[in-house]
Amino acid sequence: MTLREALSSAIHQLRTREDIAEWAARDANLLLQHVTHSTRTQLLAHPERTLTAEQQVTFNTLIKKRLRATPIQHLTGKQEFYGRDFLVTPDVLIPRPETELIMDEVKALAPAKQQLKITDVGTGSGILAITLALELPHAHITALDISPAALFVAKQNAQHHNAAARITFLESDLLASVHEPQDIILSNPPYIGESERNGLHPQVREHEPSLALFAGASGDDIYHRLIPQAHAMLKPGGVLLLELGTQGHRLNPLFADWARIRYAHDLQGIARVLIARRR
Repeated sequence: MTLREALSSAIHQLRTREDIAEWAARDANLLLQHVTHSTRTQLLAHPERTLTAEQQVTFNTLIKKRLRATPIQHLTGKQEFYGRDFLVTPDVLIPRPETELIMDEVKALAPAKQQLKITDVGTGSGILAITLALELPHAHITALDISPAALFVAKQNAQHHNAAARITFLESDLLASVHEPQDIILSNPPYIGESERNGLHPQVREHEPSLALFAGASGDDIYHRLIPQAHAMLKPGGVLLLELGTQGHRLNPLFADWARIRYAHDLQGIARVLIARRR
């Protein structure tokens, strides 16, 4: 089977499942690139090239898994974040583009040569902690997660990006394992309400870890615990950055004792990151 034939067949198959049909061409291309270790340009330049028997079996297997709504990132084992590829497994949340907003905000707040103490709460695959270590080489980064499996993935990513020596990884329920005042605390916590579970796409609901997705009935439970902890652990003038879902401004009452809060909006105009400064 040629690359062209394999791609055409895969796209046709993926279009038979309504809830992933819109991504059929993208997914087929990505999986074929993954199996053949080729770039998209290489696939386009040599569509007559023949798949080996092993490649064909692997490709067909991946297409069948995608037809069960397995996320494309779990099939390729990686996801890009802030210009770098990160290992992704079912034990961690798949990185989303909107989380890059947190990085932009931290870089705007933190001079590259300043020796700041920064803690990433709920590090998951480690994308924020590792990117911080690479972008802010003078900062000391602490990465926390309650999941040992997630920390294992984060450590692998840190080693891959040569950042492991600059990050302290700790198993921790929120900030319980942090005992020194911090300059910056950031988190992309679980923020989906249990009431929203059935409305999620199957590739999210059935394949990503519930621990990283859901936080009580309204999705606010982690914020109610984390915000007071962060207030206690931040230095005066320290900053807390939180990714939000649909919370919008309803968290404002939790910041009565803070100096000020503001919001960074994503490309859709959604208040995606809350930035609060301690008095």
